[in-house]
Amino acid sequence: MSDAFKGNAIPGSRSSSMPWLRALELTAPIASHRHRIFPVVIDEIAARHGNRPALLSDRESLTYRELAERANQYARWTLEQGLVKGDVVCLLMTNRPEYLAIWLGITSTGVVVSLLNTHLVGTSLAHCIRVVSPKHIIAAAECVETLTAARPHLESSPVIWVHGASDSAHPRIDLELAPHSVEPLTPQERRETVIDDLALYIYTSGTTGLPKAARISHARVMQWSHWFAGMMQATADDRMYNCLPMYHSVGGVQAPGAVMVASGTIVIREKFSASEFWNDIVRWDCTLVQYIGELCRYLLHAAPSVVETEHHIRLACGNGMAPEVWDAFKDRFRIPQILEFYAATEGNISLFNVQGKRGAIGHIPGYLVHRFSPALVPLDVESGEPVRNERGFCIKCAPNQVGEALGKVIDDPTSVGRRFDGYESDEDSKKKVLRDVFEAGDTWIRSGDLMRTDEQGFFYFIDRVGDTFRRKGENVATSEVSAVISEFPGIRHANVYGVTVLGTEGRVGMAAVVAETELDLAAFHQHLTSRLPHYARPLFLRMRTSADITGTFKYSTTELARQGYDPVAIADPLYFDLSESNEYVPLDENLYHRIQAGEVRL
Repeated sequence: MSDAFKGNAIPGSRSSSMPWLRALELTAPIASHRHRIFPVVIDEIAARHGNRPALLSDRESLTYRELAERANQYARWTLEQGLVKGDVVCLLMTNRPEYLAIWLGITSTGVVVSLLNTHLVGTSLAHCIRVVSPKHIIAAAECVETLTAARPHLESSPVIWVHGASDSAHPRIDLELAPHSVEPLTPQERRETVIDDLALYIYTSGTTGLPKAARISHARVMQWSHWFAGMMQATADDRMYNCLPMYHSVGGVQAPGAVMVASGTIVIREKFSASEFWNDIVRWDCTLVQYIGELCRYLLHAAPSVVETEHHIRLACGNGMAPEVWDAFKDRFRIPQILEFYAATEGNISLFNVQGKRGAIGHIPGYLVHRFSPALVPLDVESGEPVRNERGFCIKCAPNQVGEALGKVIDDPTSVGRRFDGYESDEDSKKKVLRDVFEAGDTWIRSGDLMRTDEQGFFYFIDRVGDTFRRKGENVATSEVSAVISEFPGIRHANVYGVTVLGTEGRVGMAAVVAETELDLAAFHQHLTSRLPHYARPLFLRMRTSADITGTFKYSTTELARQGYDPVAIADPLYFDLSESNEYVPLDENLYHRIQAGEVRL
């Protein structure tokens, strides 16, 4: 077993370079083959390995031939509806093999598919539909009720198609497909669809506001799938376990795409289950697993399983694994390698921690730094803008100095990975762009994420720009405070955010905490006092029975911050760090009003 496989490879070693070289090899031809889009790749594999399993699930399974045939039916349905290049079809469906067949077929004709978040309801769901102006919506039968409830909030009336048996009066698309041929489209049926055309709309997670529709070109789909195939060293023998939502870039494009371009197999579960996770992996004989956000923490909190180490997983790939979870996850479940990465659906930065260094999100080989390394620039937290010098240019961070990561836009048709397609909203796109950053005329894209690098060049995620706040003249990174809280015994989840207190400059910290048992507040206070500076310690605690987590396993803070710390409006137990007694005390209505009146020292 090589050092790279053990996760102990050093920067610059041959073993740590192999994934980078393979990724470069796979992505290099993309720009010069403009008509070779991802649906074409699936057709090619179906022609060579038609009987090989492509997508497996308890609901349905498809070989590569069956997947290509099903996609051909959806392509012909698209043509029959008179949809033209650039028109939009929304897809509202939970995880299943049919999901991929739908967008493969529709996008092959130049029509764009908008992947709707199945967890959204009402005005939020209507917003996601409204911003892309679809002509049609395809909804799984189990999603029709949710869609119907959102329809009054829509100004337009797209045609709704239901997939599966339903009591609704909408036509069933699965029945409509039956007469359509499964054969490849004829030259007369085919439309010219190239990598520069738009393929998908994928929405940001909405952790800090309404989701934004990111524009995903066919080039981006090709880049994601082939780059990840190289970084994971995917082969035809691999089986990837995917329980992440397929409306997300990782669960819907990167994870399946990476393994499928290698002719491997994707095992799809409708939704994540901590109790069934390892049973599924052993039953389906998976070799790869994709994670995101807090998924790994959920697995660590689950009861031990007799099969949790009886698997053939060679690599766990994902982003958002907390440093305090890393070793425990790797050791308990006997994972040979963790491939942590950083990427954003709409951004032009990607980082990979091939060496498996605990807590790092990436490291770029020296021979590729000039091509891929993002720039970190100091940020003025109060204004939310990068700091500029007397000449008006940004300043690059020194090692271990925290700054926002920027990705340079390269005006080169062959540089697919450095493009910025932006959002459907031009206004939202403009907010991401910085000009005249290091020299006159250059263009960089804001990631919205704070990072630092160490002396060896490893990158570490610190916080989202909007989550970090100022307290007593200091910057407080909520993710770092959350990590310290999570180290206290019995803490399951810790979501830290800033709240406003009347008469106080900036914001003060508040933590929504989920504990296994009743928290020993005195010991907890001592833990925070010994680990955090006074300005970073959360003044307010909100004890919850469950965490507010998005469908992509990220903490959602917008609503919690809006609710604040009013004990009359909040049913959860609240506590306040009372400096007079140096302890957390119950936050009742009387204490709340004293704080609001400025009678309590903060």
